[in-house]
Amino acid sequence: MNKIIFSYALLMLLFILPPKLFGQQSSRLVDYVNPFIGTAGHGHTYPGAVVPFGLVQLSPDNPTAGWDWCSGYNYSDSIIVGFSHTHLSGTGIGDLCDILFMPTVLPDEIESNNLIDYKFQSHFNHENESASPGYYSVLLEDYNIKVELTATKRTGIHRYTFPQGSKSAVVVDLGYSKNWDSPTEGSIKILDNSTIAGYRYSTGWAKDQRVYFYAKFSKMFDDYSFITADTNLIKASAANHKKVKGISRFNTNEDEIITVKVGISPISIDGAKRNYEAEAALLSFDEIRGNAAKEWEKHLSQIVIQSADENLKTIFYTAMYHAMLAPTLFSDIDGSYRGADGKIHKADGYNKYTIFSLWDTFRAWHPLTTIILPERVNDFINSMLSFYREYGLLPDWELWGNETNTMIGYHAIPVLADAILKGFSGFDIKEAFEAMKKSAMQDSRGIKYYKQYGYVPFDKEPESVSKTLEYAYDDWCIAQAAKFMSLEDDYIYFMERSSFYKNIFDSSINFMRGKDSEGNWREPFNALYSEHRKEDYTEGNAWQYTWFVPHDIAGLINLFGGNEKFIEKLDSLFILDSVIEGVKVSPDISGLIGQYAHGNEPGHHIPYLYNFAGQPWKTQQKVSEILKTLYNYTPDGLCGNEDCGQMSAWYIFSSLGFYPVNPSNQVYVLGSPLFEKAEIAIDNERKFIITAKDVSKKNIYIQSVRLNDKPLERSYLFHDEIINGGRLEFLMGDKPNKNWGSKPEELPPSGK
Repeated sequence: MNKIIFSYALLMLLFILPPKLFGQQSSRLVDYVNPFIGTAGHGHTYPGAVVPFGLVQLSPDNPTAGWDWCSGYNYSDSIIVGFSHTHLSGTGIGDLCDILFMPTVLPDEIESNNLIDYKFQSHFNHENESASPGYYSVLLEDYNIKVELTATKRTGIHRYTFPQGSKSAVVVDLGYSKNWDSPTEGSIKILDNSTIAGYRYSTGWAKDQRVYFYAKFSKMFDDYSFITADTNLIKASAANHKKVKGISRFNTNEDEIITVKVGISPISIDGAKRNYEAEAALLSFDEIRGNAAKEWEKHLSQIVIQSADENLKTIFYTAMYHAMLAPTLFSDIDGSYRGADGKIHKADGYNKYTIFSLWDTFRAWHPLTTIILPERVNDFINSMLSFYREYGLLPDWELWGNETNTMIGYHAIPVLADAILKGFSGFDIKEAFEAMKKSAMQDSRGIKYYKQYGYVPFDKEPESVSKTLEYAYDDWCIAQAAKFMSLEDDYIYFMERSSFYKNIFDSSINFMRGKDSEGNWREPFNALYSEHRKEDYTEGNAWQYTWFVPHDIAGLINLFGGNEKFIEKLDSLFILDSVIEGVKVSPDISGLIGQYAHGNEPGHHIPYLYNFAGQPWKTQQKVSEILKTLYNYTPDGLCGNEDCGQMSAWYIFSSLGFYPVNPSNQVYVLGSPLFEKAEIAIDNERKFIITAKDVSKKNIYIQSVRLNDKPLERSYLFHDEIINGGRLEFLMGDKPNKNWGSKPEELPPSGK
């Protein structure tokens, strides 16, 4: 984002940030959430109305297309084209933005105008825009219409305050699309003089996406007409076209309010109607808004922090908010959903979810849910297993029932393995292992070569180094599940595959390096080089990917030649020049400290690696620096894509003082806590309480740690120590204690 836009964004904070940031403290956690954080720059978040994990994400859309409008909205924009009901949070590809509604004042002489290409849009100003969990509001300046939005799980609720006039209208645009999405079929029909319904089919990132809607207006419309790509103002009871628009017209008094409640469904119009009737039909806008806020307060209360810095509370609770936007509900009120096979199924005994950004979220977001949202874990796993039954493989990046085949690895596996090893049992464990094994034994995406050569050769497959490393990690996860289930042969086989990372480590330069099918290293080699999705590294370079061996960091250290050489290389990562070299450098490489790129997921574990080499104080310094410099409370407060909660999950874990370096070994590595006190609600009876005595901007180093009133010399925690409840006490200081956590027996476990 350029300097002019950034300066403007900072100025506008005076209008969008809650009053508490100017000295007034709040007792409600929802008041600390600022949905505009991450809407500028590369954060790719949206500010609209949503409840935790809701099917509906009702949010404004700008007319601009492009990478920084993947969510439909970017804070730098000044025009709104409408308010659609589905959005992606923080992704690197744009899709959804379905069923767009836009209140408007029609142009003069409307009957004689050609409206086929007319732009129903309006300027807006951030001074007249606000958002909080479950609520969004803006003034459409060109029409003097105030728009307010709220939501239930499956219904979006619009409240429009119109000026006086006979040309007030609401446009429903099913042809609206941006970025990767394109409509293929649309339909709107009038059910009565205050009710419409229809559907929108589209293709894009999700190749076959279907959204049905049922909309009830609080006022009868005076007239209804349709526009398509080749016809203007059709008077009919229904219209079918992939770019159909419906226009409901009203004669309104000054400040007259019209409310529209829109149920949506992935199944049918009847399903959308049932969702509306069950969740919104009998409730007022304010009641629904209040219920949404209560639901958010309940979810945010899973972790209660204490800090003298009110801005830190805003960053933290907005991170909690962002961590609860995806995955999204994908079943109707009766449990019906559209499966990966295109057929209608029913989720029996669980809620079906969609939008699994697994390349991102397996790293920290899914482990976080096992602590603060354990009641949803079985639903997430069952959603993946139902996808497996319908598609034949576990999801890689699943969107509205579609496999997008985006990113690399088979990262549903660490999520399933982690759940199995942590004792979750609300799913078929045998089926889960069968699905894991089948996904790992397929021959697509370089896995055939990985099995054949013991690595992915660069002359056979792009992103060869990254694929080798990530497959090796996933294989370790399968091995651990096999061991848990006493499947000895599978354990031995996948443990051997988990060591394949060693086959691409060049000890002469201490980098993971591309190797061809003849065993030759790639020449020439430039560790700073990146070419987006074309070279040996996925959205990164050799400096950023060499460290991805989270299952066997002890083995990686041995490849380097011991702790001293490992730390020397790790130190260099953070102090090198931040220039990335290459053709079409990946824009995802952002949030740079030296060559460390916090704005993208592959390196999120790297700051914690010092613990494994006996210098945990360096982890404490790096983690503290990242927490304080790469997250803030402005619209540009994220240094890279939010990626469905992973960027926020890193912040949540790290600010509490620990992080899952290996997301599937039930171990959390200690870092540098940010808050004086934090309480994690394990259940109604148990809490895990974290205190950090003397913590401050300068006091970032651990002096000592106590767990349940006993000294803790090791630099890690076990999962059970957290979920059993208890107390973790840090004593902090401004100078490192190089004796704590540095002995061989105190280092985190690795490589078993």
